[in-house]
Amino acid sequence: MDDLQDWLRERWGLLGAGLLAGLLGLGWWQGRPLSQPPGVLAPLDPVQTESDSPATWNHRDHRITPLARFEIRARILGRERYRFDRPAQLSPVDFALGWGPMSDSRILGAFTIQQRDRWYFWSSGDMPIPADQVISHSANMHLIPATSAVADRLLSMKVGQIVELRGKLVRADGPDGWHWVSSLSRTDTGDGSCEVVWVESASADR
Repeated sequence: MDDLQDWLRERWGLLGAGLLAGLLGLGWWQGRPLSQPPGVLAPLDPVQTESDSPATWNHRDHRITPLARFEIRARILGRERYRFDRPAQLSPVDFALGWGPMSDSRILGAFTIQQRDRWYFWSSGDMPIPADQVISHSANMHLIPATSAVADRLLSMKVGQIVELRGKLVRADGPDGWHWVSSLSRTDTGDGSCEVVWVESASADR
């Protein structure tokens, strides 16, 4: 009996290690970036128009104020999940998005893209396009899903996908005095230059 128990313990350890490796491999496979062919895949600039209504609303104990209507079709350059920072009460994920030349695999191959602390960083040892084009054709966007279904779709999207988001650029005010205000420009940089997007619908190619 003792020999049988020892044999089972040994095999159970191997089984557990194999299961863990399999789960890690599955997670990597599901989250892997999607490759895309060369060429501009999202040629149009984001569309920003005047808000159709000034009315505010409450969401997760925050007051949401619309600043503009907003639509974008772009390539996901980076995707960062947030759970523990203050904005995570509203926004579970940021997308670094690129359009025009910043949706072209030939251009993107020269860049390193990183996200951390709600910021988006890019670098290139040999700039294939001027820096002002990078700035005006890519942005970090803080995404506030309007519904749980939209949240699920956003969280399922992968780096490399071409996505279409529709909603509003907003200001969010918390009961503790905290606030988050969207940029209304695609050419600004530094603190306050990210878009805060109330996402009403989200879809992705492939």
